[in-house]
Amino acid sequence: MTGNSPSGQKVISLCFFFLSLFQMAIGQEIPETFKEKAETLVKTKPRTYLTLDTELKPEKRDTTLLRYFANLCKKEKYLEGEAYALDQIGTIYRNFSKYKKAADLHQEALRLSEEANNTELKVLSLNMLGVVYRRTDAIKTALKYNQEALEIAEQVENPSHHIKRSINVSLNCIGNLYQTLEQYDLAILQFRRALKMEEELENNLGLAINHQNIGDCLEHKGDLEGALENYRKSLFYNEEINSAYGQIICKNSIAQVYLQQDMPYAALVLLEPLHEPSKSIGDFYITPLVFINTGWAYAELDNYTKAHKFIMEGLEMSQTHNIPSNILYAYRKLSYFEQSRGNYKAAYEYYKKADELDEEISSATNFRYMNDVIVGYEADKKNNQISVLAKENEIVRLRLRKNQTTLLVSALIVGLISSILYILYRQYQGKNEKRVLSLEQNMLRSQMNPHFLFNSLNSIKLYIINNEQKNAVHYLNKFSKLVRKILEASSLKEISLAEELETVELYMNIENIRFSNEIDFKISVADDVSPDSIKVPSLALQPFLENSLWHGLSPKEGEKMIHLNVKRKNRNHISIEIEDNGVGRGAAQANKENRVLKRKSVGIRITKERLANFSKDYQYNFDVDIVDLFDENGEPKGTKVILDIPTV
Repeated sequence: MTGNSPSGQKVISLCFFFLSLFQMAIGQEIPETFKEKAETLVKTKPRTYLTLDTELKPEKRDTTLLRYFANLCKKEKYLEGEAYALDQIGTIYRNFSKYKKAADLHQEALRLSEEANNTELKVLSLNMLGVVYRRTDAIKTALKYNQEALEIAEQVENPSHHIKRSINVSLNCIGNLYQTLEQYDLAILQFRRALKMEEELENNLGLAINHQNIGDCLEHKGDLEGALENYRKSLFYNEEINSAYGQIICKNSIAQVYLQQDMPYAALVLLEPLHEPSKSIGDFYITPLVFINTGWAYAELDNYTKAHKFIMEGLEMSQTHNIPSNILYAYRKLSYFEQSRGNYKAAYEYYKKADELDEEISSATNFRYMNDVIVGYEADKKNNQISVLAKENEIVRLRLRKNQTTLLVSALIVGLISSILYILYRQYQGKNEKRVLSLEQNMLRSQMNPHFLFNSLNSIKLYIINNEQKNAVHYLNKFSKLVRKILEASSLKEISLAEELETVELYMNIENIRFSNEIDFKISVADDVSPDSIKVPSLALQPFLENSLWHGLSPKEGEKMIHLNVKRKNRNHISIEIEDNGVGRGAAQANKENRVLKRKSVGIRITKERLANFSKDYQYNFDVDIVDLFDENGEPKGTKVILDIPTV
């Protein structure tokens, strides 16, 4: 955030801070549990920031315990541990505006991390120094430290999570320095680059910081709506991580936009509840801004007494803690305040003070130096990148030259194999399509065999000869309807069970003519079966009915019966049972052998092949079972065909 860093987001109670300093001064008793933890760390000497931060996270706000750990590390020459502890203590001092002490601690931590040759801790110390100097508007020094941190972090191969976070901190800090130079577009580029990386790391703290910074840049560019959108996003993330300090910064920024939009009441609703919390946190960078903006809001409401009181209080805090940018802001608001109440002389005096301080902060020499440093850094970085890319390009070129023959041969082999596989696949696909077409043609021939057509037409002719016109017309209608259904179904791979049952009923009605309507044919469908929603191969049942008629019932004397039952076998199959009371398969085979004209029965074989092809589109297989039926004396009494057809 503006004037802030990731470490500056941590919520530290002012009372707790001074209590810890007091306890340290009188020699606070160190808990035995912490002593054991500290001794274990000093003994094992972990080198990574993650290990140290994980172990010491509960004590990161306690300067007494951190001092104890730092002294123990110093005694045992554990450089990484001492550097980590000093950086954490420095962060606490910085957040209470004790910048000189903070800088000294971070400098010592930097020296220790360099001596230990620990890149993670070195980058941390450099970034923290950059934050401290930025807080005191020492922009040149701040930029030097943050750029050095970024250069070191970006050179690390396979960076750890902490190194990635440090890169984001560096980007954020450099963006803030561009912001100080009023190079807002360049600053936004840095913040958005950091924002993208924070999203990858799923770091809500980093997301809050960068949205706040982008909002500040947009506010300076005059895009107040864009600024509000980013401030609100930052507030959302700060509420997610329960950062009181971050929420204060965001609410102050939102209120500042409200003031620019002539909404002083809305600004006061946000600002007044922040007075005590901002003081209790103890960071006197943000607290003066809250009070100065409160005075601005009262000036807009013509309450000059309160306006003067709050602006002066913010100015005094800024002067006490030597924060030039906040002093400049207070002078400008005092000038506006005096102008609002008509005191133009006082307004001019404050305007002159603000102008002088602004010139002092951003002198031409300082800006020229800053621009030279930035341009030099970007040029060096670009040259380094070009050099690295040139070397990589040469390596790639040599590798390509060495391997081009291998790649060419490999490509030819892969192409040849692919062509062969494609040809084989097309051949297999063609054969399969040809086989399916052949099955469909054979199926049609089995349905429309000359014997059936001849018998059907002869039966209808007999009605005509006997002058039974009504019966002749009735059966002629059925015959034409059946032929139409057979022709229509022959072009379809599958039809509904309801249509199939209607077709076989027509077939049986016509065949029953030559049996003088002696056959008792019934179709029954169980209640839990929905024929309209179940698919079956077209014209799959007729060959089994024809087989019953031709071989089972034709040679039988007396009562003739065929019952077709449809029921649910299980959740994945239905069973279709075709039961007749014919002579049985044994007698039928004997009759077939004695016939002079033997009829080839290929319909069932074709149907089985079609069912096998049909079931490939389903998760479960089909099954066909033909069962011989016997009476209590062991005599044949018919045949039952059971078809198990998959439904899913």
